[in-house]
Amino acid sequence: MTDRADGATTTPIDETLTDPIENDPAFHRTESKIAVAGHPIHAMLVAFPVALAASTLGADLFYWWTGDLFWARAALWASGAGFLLGVLAGIAGTVELLMVPGIRARASSWTHFVIAVMLLSVLGANWGYRLGGYEAAVLPYGILLSAFAAAFTGFTGWHGGKLVFEYHVGVAPKGN
Repeated sequence: MTDRADGATTTPIDETLTDPIENDPAFHRTESKIAVAGHPIHAMLVAFPVALAASTLGADLFYWWTGDLFWARAALWASGAGFLLGVLAGIAGTVELLMVPGIRARASSWTHFVIAVMLLSVLGANWGYRLGGYEAAVLPYGILLSAFAAAFTGFTGWHGGKLVFEYHVGVAPKGN
């Protein structure tokens, strides 16, 4: 304790204070539990909805530019496949989140989870909107949903990448 000029006493900051979660050995165990030959299934699956969300936007833009019905049909199929494969990736990611204590303990994991569920909602809405008539659905709302889904995919992917590159979530420990 130290005395200040005004007569008050202060205690020095204890530099030995640490985050109790970070000191828990389980916090550092973040390797994938749902994997094939050491390769995380979630990481393998997320590439498909990412590519298909971008493909849906691209097909919508090509339809708008050319008026060719092929592109409206391609957007329907890409949006449906993106949503369905996104659900599979989401299931794998949710199982990882719930099974691995080091993933579950991180706030960033929960942020990624919440925005990924929101993205799945947008992808599902985009696909569902097109099921009633894929050609009429493109302009204006289909293309807007596709643009929103593509942007949201980038946002979700950035948070997922942060988990992998900053926290080494889902990667094998060094030496394996």
